[in-house]
Amino acid sequence: MLPLQQLRIDHMFFKNKKLLFLALILLTLGFIIYDSTSLPTVKDLQGNFQETAVYRNANNTGPIVRVYAVKVEGEVWKEMQQYGDMMPYTKYGSTTVYFFDASKPVPSQLAANEPHFDTAFNTGCVAMYSKDANGAVSFTKSPF
Repeated sequence: MLPLQQLRIDHMFFKNKKLLFLALILLTLGFIIYDSTSLPTVKDLQGNFQETAVYRNANNTGPIVRVYAVKVEGEVWKEMQQYGDMMPYTKYGSTTVYFFDASKPVPSQLAANEPHFDTAFNTGCVAMYSKDANGAVSFTKSPF
Protein backbone atom coordinates (compact mmCIF):
# COMPACT_ATOMS: atom_id res chain seq x y z
CA MET A 1 0.00 0.00 0.00
CA LEU A 2 1.26 3.50 -0.83
CA PRO A 3 1.91 5.92 1.96
CA LEU A 4 -0.58 8.78 2.38
CA GLN A 5 2.10 11.31 1.32
CA GLN A 6 2.58 9.51 -2.03
CA LEU A 7 -1.20 9.51 -2.70
CA ARG A 8 -1.38 13.28 -2.15
CA ILE A 9 1.49 13.90 -4.60
CA ASP A 10 -0.14 11.68 -7.25
CA HIS A 11 -3.48 13.46 -6.74
CA MET A 12 -1.82 16.89 -7.15
CA PHE A 13 -0.02 15.71 -10.29
CA PHE A 14 -3.27 14.64 -11.97
CA LYS A 15 -5.08 17.80 -10.80
CA ASN A 16 -2.32 19.94 -12.33
CA LYS A 17 -2.57 17.97 -15.58
CA LYS A 18 -6.29 18.71 -15.74
CA LEU A 19 -5.70 22.41 -15.13
CA LEU A 20 -2.98 22.47 -17.77
CA PHE A 21 -5.26 20.72 -20.26
CA LEU A 22 -8.11 23.15 -19.48
CA ALA A 23 -5.75 26.12 -19.90
CA LEU A 24 -4.59 24.81 -23.30
CA ILE A 25 -8.20 24.39 -24.45
CA LEU A 26 -9.09 27.93 -23.32
CA LEU A 27 -5.97 29.36 -24.96
CA THR A 28 -6.78 27.58 -28.25
CA LEU A 29 -10.39 28.78 -28.12
CA GLY A 30 -9.24 32.34 -27.44
CA PHE A 31 -6.86 32.25 -30.41
CA ILE A 32 -9.58 30.94 -32.74
CA ILE A 33 -11.98 33.70 -31.67
CA TYR A 34 -9.31 36.39 -32.00
CA ASP A 35 -8.18 35.12 -35.39
CA SER A 36 -11.69 34.95 -36.83
CA THR A 37 -12.69 38.42 -35.60
CA SER A 38 -9.50 40.15 -36.74
CA LEU A 39 -9.72 39.11 -40.41
CA PRO A 40 -9.69 42.03 -42.86
CA THR A 41 -13.03 43.07 -44.34
CA VAL A 42 -14.15 45.20 -47.27
CA LYS A 43 -14.52 48.15 -44.90
CA ASP A 44 -10.78 48.01 -44.18
CA LEU A 45 -9.93 48.74 -47.84
CA GLN A 46 -9.31 52.23 -49.23
CA GLY A 47 -11.63 53.40 -51.99
CA ASN A 48 -15.00 53.58 -50.20
CA PHE A 49 -16.43 50.50 -51.96
CA GLN A 50 -20.24 50.38 -52.25
CA GLU A 51 -22.22 47.54 -53.85
CA THR A 52 -24.93 48.93 -56.10
CA ALA A 53 -26.23 45.70 -57.66
CA VAL A 54 -25.88 41.97 -57.11
CA TYR A 55 -26.96 39.00 -59.23
CA ARG A 56 -26.90 35.35 -58.15
CA ASN A 57 -28.62 32.66 -60.14
CA ALA A 58 -31.29 30.62 -58.39
CA ASN A 59 -29.87 27.30 -59.60
CA ASN A 60 -28.53 25.52 -56.53
CA THR A 61 -27.86 22.26 -58.39
CA GLY A 62 -25.46 23.59 -61.02
CA PRO A 63 -22.71 26.19 -61.21
CA ILE A 64 -23.46 29.28 -59.15
CA VAL A 65 -22.99 32.56 -61.01
CA ARG A 66 -22.38 35.69 -58.97
CA VAL A 67 -22.09 39.18 -60.51
CA TYR A 68 -21.49 42.39 -58.56
CA ALA A 69 -21.52 46.08 -59.52
CA VAL A 70 -19.44 48.17 -57.13
CA LYS A 71 -18.78 51.92 -56.91
CA VAL A 72 -15.23 52.91 -56.00
CA GLU A 73 -13.51 56.23 -55.41
CA GLY A 74 -10.16 56.58 -57.15
CA GLU A 75 -7.99 54.09 -58.98
CA VAL A 76 -7.05 51.82 -56.09
CA TRP A 77 -6.13 48.81 -58.23
CA LYS A 78 -4.60 46.71 -55.46
CA GLU A 79 -7.65 47.20 -53.24
CA MET A 80 -9.97 46.30 -56.15
CA GLN A 81 -8.10 43.01 -56.54
CA GLN A 82 -8.36 42.39 -52.78
CA TYR A 83 -12.08 43.25 -52.86
CA GLY A 84 -12.63 40.66 -55.58
CA ASP A 85 -10.68 38.07 -53.59
CA MET A 86 -12.98 38.69 -50.60
CA MET A 87 -16.17 38.05 -52.58
CA PRO A 88 -17.91 34.67 -52.21
CA TYR A 89 -16.87 31.98 -54.65
CA THR A 90 -18.23 28.48 -55.16
CA LYS A 91 -16.18 25.68 -56.69
CA TYR A 92 -17.19 25.23 -60.35
CA GLY A 93 -19.10 28.53 -60.19
CA SER A 94 -18.01 32.01 -61.21
CA THR A 95 -17.73 35.39 -59.53
CA THR A 96 -17.47 38.61 -61.52
CA VAL A 97 -17.08 42.09 -60.00
CA TYR A 98 -17.41 45.23 -62.10
CA PHE A 99 -15.86 48.34 -60.54
CA PHE A 100 -17.39 51.70 -61.48
CA ASP A 101 -16.15 55.24 -60.98
CA ALA A 102 -18.23 56.63 -58.10
CA SER A 103 -18.65 59.98 -59.89
CA LYS A 104 -20.39 58.35 -62.89
CA PRO A 105 -23.72 56.51 -63.30
CA VAL A 106 -23.71 52.92 -62.02
CA PRO A 107 -26.10 50.07 -62.91
CA SER A 108 -28.72 49.14 -60.32
CA GLN A 109 -29.60 45.81 -61.97
CA LEU A 110 -27.48 43.00 -63.36
CA ALA A 111 -28.27 40.09 -65.67
CA ALA A 112 -27.08 36.49 -65.78
CA ASN A 113 -25.48 36.65 -69.24
CA GLU A 114 -22.97 39.05 -70.74
CA PRO A 115 -23.28 41.92 -71.04
CA HIS A 116 -24.36 41.83 -67.39
CA PHE A 117 -25.57 45.44 -67.54
CA ASP A 118 -26.70 48.07 -70.04
CA THR A 119 -23.82 49.11 -72.31
CA ALA A 120 -24.53 52.77 -71.47
CA PHE A 121 -22.61 52.15 -68.22
CA ASN A 122 -19.47 50.86 -70.00
CA THR A 123 -17.71 54.25 -69.85
CA GLY A 124 -17.93 54.29 -66.05
CA CYS A 125 -16.48 50.81 -65.62
CA VAL A 126 -12.86 51.19 -64.53
CA ALA A 127 -12.02 47.51 -63.84
CA MET A 128 -13.33 43.97 -63.82
CA TYR A 129 -12.41 41.10 -61.51
CA SER A 130 -13.34 37.58 -62.53
CA LYS A 131 -12.87 34.16 -60.97
CA ASP A 132 -13.91 31.34 -63.30
CA ALA A 133 -15.10 27.77 -62.72
CA ASN A 134 -11.51 26.53 -62.40
CA GLY A 135 -10.63 29.16 -59.80
CA ALA A 136 -8.46 31.17 -62.22
CA VAL A 137 -8.49 34.87 -61.35
CA SER A 138 -8.27 37.69 -63.87
CA PHE A 139 -8.22 41.42 -63.17
CA THR A 140 -8.68 43.78 -66.10
CA LYS A 141 -8.28 47.56 -66.00
CA SER A 142 -10.59 49.47 -68.39
CA PRO A 143 -12.41 46.34 -69.67
CA PHE A 144 -14.58 48.27 -72.16
